[in-house]
Amino acid sequence: MSSILVSGLGKAYRQYPTRWARLAEWLTPWTTRHQLRWVLQDVNFQVNPGEALGIIGVNGAGKSTLLKMITGTTQPTAGSIRLQGRVAALLELGMGFHPEFTGRQNVFMAGQLLGRSMEELHGLMPGIEAFAEIGEYMDQPVRTYSSGMQMRLAFSVATASRPDILIVDEALSVGDAYFQHKSFDRIREFRKAGTTLLIVSHDRQAIQTICDRALLLDKGRVALEGAPEEVMDFFSAMIAEREQDTIRQERLADNRIRTISGTGEASIADVVLLDDKGRPVEVLETGTPVTLKVTVDINTDLERLVLGFMIKDRMGQPIYGINTHRINRPLEDLKAGEQVTYSYRFDANLGKGNYSVALSLSRLDSHLDKNYEWRDFALIFHVINTRKPDFVGCASLDARLEIDHQSNSKKEAPDAVSH
Repeated sequence: MSSILVSGLGKAYRQYPTRWARLAEWLTPWTTRHQLRWVLQDVNFQVNPGEALGIIGVNGAGKSTLLKMITGTTQPTAGSIRLQGRVAALLELGMGFHPEFTGRQNVFMAGQLLGRSMEELHGLMPGIEAFAEIGEYMDQPVRTYSSGMQMRLAFSVATASRPDILIVDEALSVGDAYFQHKSFDRIREFRKAGTTLLIVSHDRQAIQTICDRALLLDKGRVALEGAPEEVMDFFSAMIAEREQDTIRQERLADNRIRTISGTGEASIADVVLLDDKGRPVEVLETGTPVTLKVTVDINTDLERLVLGFMIKDRMGQPIYGINTHRINRPLEDLKAGEQVTYSYRFDANLGKGNYSVALSLSRLDSHLDKNYEWRDFALIFHVINTRKPDFVGCASLDARLEIDHQSNSKKEAPDAVSH
């Protein structure tokens, strides 16, 4: 069985006021001349066998330090870590690679650091070469590699055989799109086979499609732990609002968590989805015309206002989003006390399933510049399909088919008649 248990984990580094203070403390060890700077404090979580946990946070939140302690490359100042099972880790790009040695030589060195024997590595080498796809560079010095090639080789070595526990840092973000897809496919295969996964990524899609839970680190502490979509929504709001006093979460009737953030200079007063007769609907047919009607209160004078909406599927993946900045329809010079009603009309060419609508009120194209209000799960609706062919996926493309059927048999020419 493979699992991770982290209890009361903390990491602190000594800080000295001057370089001489370090020497003075060394000469007089009974005196303390340093202060402790905690980069991680009181971190607790558990990853059960076969479970996947995503760790997110801004740069400097302590993510990499946490992974280094779990893998044993850094020792904790406080707390404990208990691992069950064989661990494979992909942390810093090219960690353990020697730039003057060839890729093949580095495979043997890095593989032995992971606890594999030379005999085992000889057997795994063809698979490593095939997965890395770096061709003749396998026998060239690693110093000639691009960062993407280093990542290909490092990931291929770390995942040459299925580990009990796989720990992956942001290194995967270096590779090209093709290899990223290939890598995540292998990670999914490992998960299905029972590998416990710990992954650090800013890729919302990766966290939400692969992970069972997510953990948000902020200033060295666990700020939030829960369903990936809820944690990623809170993280997006936290980035927009560097100060968290404008972020709040509400629990909906279906037990989902709604994240709301913003300055409040403008706010969502009402949102409703209407059918073609102007009636509110929560269930609609694929392809039917609908109107998303959003009423906004202006609470202070605003020089510019942009409304955007995003439709997401049940996994939180974006299906379609647009805002009034991108269609050159922003409103300007608004006065406190005004109310604005927006009506977006579109055909609901969506696959059957549950969907949610996120709303954004901002000054420019992104709510990261000036966020008046960001609201996830502003509206939830369900799409059914009883009128169209039963298709798979989120988008109804109404593909039209033409078939040109020709026989493969050739007509034989009549035999020539000789006289």
